[in-house]
Amino acid sequence: MKPGLEQGLAQLLSQVESRVTRRLVTVLRAHDCELAEWRVLRLLAEGHGRPMNEIKDFVMLPGPTLTKLIDRMVANNLVYRRGDVVDRRRVLVFLAPRGVAKYEIIRAAVDSDQLELAERIGDEQLAELTRALSQVADALQ
Repeated sequence: MKPGLEQGLAQLLSQVESRVTRRLVTVLRAHDCELAEWRVLRLLAEGHGRPMNEIKDFVMLPGPTLTKLIDRMVANNLVYRRGDVVDRRRVLVFLAPRGVAKYEIIRAAVDSDQLELAERIGDEQLAELTRALSQVADALQ
C-alpha cells in the first residue's frame, strides 16, 4: 500500500473538511449567513459578474438549489442579475452594494478565525497542506 493510504485518505480528508467547515459555519451563523451564501458572496466579491454555471461549480450546489439561493439573495438585495453584454443568452450575477457590505463584515470574522486556525496548525504546515491539497484537486479533475 502506498504511503498515506493506510490511514484512509478519504476518511482523513472527510474529517478535516468536516472540522474546518464546522468552524466556518459557526462564524457564519453569528452573522446570519449560510455556507452556500458565503461562497457566493466570496466568489462575487472579486468584482466580476459570474454566470450560474461558474457559481454552481464554486458553491458545489445542484442547479435548482443554487437558483433558489440566488433568488433569495436577489430578494435580500445582496446580488442582482444582468444580461451579459457579450453573450445576450447568458445571465450574470453580480454583488450588490448591500452584498459587498455583508461580505466585508463577514470576511473580517472569517479572516480572524482563519488566523487562529493557522496559529494552531502552524503557518508552514498550513501552506504545505494547502499546496498538497491543490495538487491533489488538480490531479483529480
